[in-house]
Amino acid sequence: MTTEEKIFEAAFRVFQLKGFKGARMQEIADEAGINKAMLHYCFKNKELLFEAVFMNAFGKLAPQINEIFKSQDSIFEKIKKFTDSYISFVMNYPFLPQFIIQEMNNNPEFVTKFLKKENRPDPTKLIHQIENEIKLGILKPINPKQLLIDIFSMTVFPFAAQALLKGMIQVSNEEFMQLMEERKKYIYEQIITSIKK
Repeated sequence: MTTEEKIFEAAFRVFQLKGFKGARMQEIADEAGINKAMLHYCFKNKELLFEAVFMNAFGKLAPQINEIFKSQDSIFEKIKKFTDSYISFVMNYPFLPQFIIQEMNNNPEFVTKFLKKENRPDPTKLIHQIENEIKLGILKPINPKQLLIDIFSMTVFPFAAQALLKGMIQVSNEEFMQLMEERKKYIYEQIITSIKK
């Protein structure tokens, strides 16, 4: 395993346990079995390290999402696969949604850089498919972009606001994760019911 791979694995574990704000570079260096000077040589600060961990993690999700978007599956099947893939991914990387929101507010350049990535999710084919299925009478007349916003919102929000939600509905981390597992089917059923003609 290379030093960079050790750093990514260690950073992932520490970020997952402590979140972005709670993580310390010294902890990550200790977890990776290297000294702090070596960590800073590879990544000058925690923000750059987190960005690298994010890009590395998202690089695993983006191909799955694009495969779903570009497949020959029905819209209903694509929504089912997307909610399952995305929620499963974020359950493994629960700190990412909060980091993305923070970066959108504090570091717009990060978002611009992310959106320029070649393997970023591209819903163009999915939007055309939705428009076609509306014409065929399979779906109700809806704005495809509103539908995409609905799907993203319903999957992303619980993770982005999980501290608030856990407090409001009084659930432990384990109960929250169980709710998110159930949410895969719940979102799919809610969306399909709302758009099916």
